[in-house]
Amino acid sequence: MKPDMPSPNAPVDGEVSDLELVKRCQAGDTRAFDALVTKYRNRIYSMAYHIIQNETEAWDISQEAFIKAWRAMGSFKSDASFYTWLYRITHNVCYDWMRKKKFESEGEFDDSEREHRVAAGAEAVPRGAPRPDQAMKNAELKVQIDWAISQLSPDHRQIILLKEMDGLSYQEIADVMKCSLGTVMSRLFYARKKLQELLKETYENAA
Repeated sequence: MKPDMPSPNAPVDGEVSDLELVKRCQAGDTRAFDALVTKYRNRIYSMAYHIIQNETEAWDISQEAFIKAWRAMGSFKSDASFYTWLYRITHNVCYDWMRKKKFESEGEFDDSEREHRVAAGAEAVPRGAPRPDQAMKNAELKVQIDWAISQLSPDHRQIILLKEMDGLSYQEIADVMKCSLGTVMSRLFYARKKLQELLKETYENAA
């Protein structure tokens, strides 16, 4: 950890809820915060990496997000999910980084200006059903899926991760990305559609 991260003090035993850990953090228990970092660091790193597409910077961004979370712990309210709150902080750190780097995505549908009515269950992310003896093909498929996700705009990459990999609800995603439910559904629809286009040949060959 960086020097300004909290150091351990009180032990954290067994399975403890996020809310209880947050309460301990707010009382100054840095060991409780270490437990939260351990629980969510891989997810936070994955989110940061898929948004900015830079491994080294993603680790730094993850670190910064946790530092900001620790410093802002007193403002956390128990009526919200800690997981969602932490993702929102990470989202902001990522976009601050991209603004500083003057990052601009190209060739993606711009849905920031309007919303679309899209059924919540409209089109699923492409899924294959390979046999157990196709382990090598599974590995190759994962590479193709990772590549396809990397071709999406930052907003579309993030929304796919939040919905399909982390299982957040539409409302939780809206809270993280600070947008309306309509925008969430619109972005998810176009992200899925883009993935299907990019992976069409891959899935046809796997059939």
